This record gives sequence, C-alpha cells and structure tokens, in this order.
Amino acid sequence: MDDLGVAVVIEDDDDVRNLLEGVLTQAGFEVHTAVDGRAGVEVVRSKQANVVTLDIGLPDIDGFEVLRRIRNFSNAYVVMLTGRTDEPDLLSALNAGADDYIAKPFRPRELRARVAAMMRRPRHEVSGRNTSHWGQAAAPAAAQPEPGVLQHNGLLLNYRTRTVEIKGEPLGLTRSEFDLLHVLLKGGGAVCTRADLVRAVRGDFYERDTYISEADERAVEVHVGNLRRKLKEDQLSPRWLQTVRGVGYRLAPRRPDDA
Repeated sequence: MDDLGVAVVIEDDDDVRNLLEGVLTQAGFEVHTAVDGRAGVEVVRSKQANVVTLDIGLPDIDGFEVLRRIRNFSNAYVVMLTGRTDEPDLLSALNAGADDYIAKPFRPRELRARVAAMMRRPRHEVSGRNTSHWGQAAAPAAAQPEPGVLQHNGLLLNYRTRTVEIKGEPLGLTRSEFDLLHVLLKGGGAVCTRADLVRAVRGDFYERDTYISEADERAVEVHVGNLRRKLKEDQLSPRWLQTVRGVGYRLAPRRPDDA
C-alpha cells in the first residue's frame, strides 16, 4: 500500500474513531488518534499531519475552535464530521478552513474517495503571492496571453500558478473557491449546475453517475457565497458570477470597458 503520509483522527466516539482509523490505515496513511480537541491539536502539530478528520461535537472544545487552532500552524486537509447538516454548521466549517464536510452516518468508501480527491489538489491556500505549479493548462474561454490564463472583466486567473488577480491586485482564494471560479471561467457563459460544481470541487472520484447529496450542493452554495464576498460582487449587477435560479451559476456577460 502506498504511503500517503500522516492522518489524524479527532473523534470521541470509540466506534467511529476505530472505523476512521481502519479506513485511513487501509488507504495507506500512518494514523494517529485523539479523543478530544486539545489533544487533537497537539497530535496534528507533533505528527505534522497531512489529513485530519475532525468531529464537530467534541467533549472539551468544539470542532470549529479545534479547526481554527489547527489552521494557525497547519495546511493539512481537514474533513469535518457531524450528525448535523444545517447550513450554519456547514458555513462555519467552510469559513473556518475545512476542506470538506461529511454527515454521519457516512460510508467508508465515500470518505476514502473524498480524501483521495482532495489529495489530488494542491495543499496550500491560493493567494496572489503563491507560485506553486500544478496540473495542465485548461482550455481558455477567451483570448489569453499565455497558456493556462483566463481573463474576464478585469479578472485574471492563472491555472498553472493557481493565482487570481483583479486589475493587478492579488485575490486570496481557497482551493475550492479557485476550482469553482476556474470551471465557471472555462464555461464562457454556459450554465454550470450545482452538480457540475460539486464534481469540480470533489475531483475525479465524483463521476457522472455518482450520487450528489443536498449537503454537497449546499457546500457549493456556501463556497460560491464566499467567493462572491471576496470578489465584492454587486448583487444587482454582478461582474463575474450570475445565479441561474433552480439550476446553478454561469459567468456574467463580458463588459466592453473591462476587456
């Protein structure tokens, strides 16, 4: 089995913790566990975790606070686990820096597939200062000065360096926000359904026949909302992202003054 690095399971339920440990060990990780939040933070720090599964309802401090502490020193992939799928919980998890969110009870195969999909993507926050290269150049939606670059209404996305600028100013995006924006730019105005965008975030393990849950679609809506806030979109006259009610999203029309 391939050595995928270190995984840390932070979970107070013995049965769930043992299940997670078994799934991640079989996947090829060196697995360490913790039964509460404070201990989990220290295990993540000392073992330099690559992947963390994190229960929201821990006995000492909640999973959101654990995640905030982890994000102070680690860019590990973090999957939040919870028995609740309410939007406030989902929003809090993603805003705090989670990479994914899975409701209990979960299928071991689904967890393993999601972790594998995350690990296909860069392990860093995308920012204007980041120069990490990954992947192949995408097919452009418009004329581009170099391979892998997409431009629209003053926004420039470089897929090779995974950076985004608006009129020369760098824009810091998470991995998921970058992937969603990239798909919409490639679409060139075509409608992307929520299911399409779920697959963009989840990666190759979400094929056309894979079941897309309501929680998956809500996660996409949260990511799009966060992306709009960072873009400082005008809700009445969006420059980049338009909502297609009941379907999904598409790129706003090109503006001649921003060509």
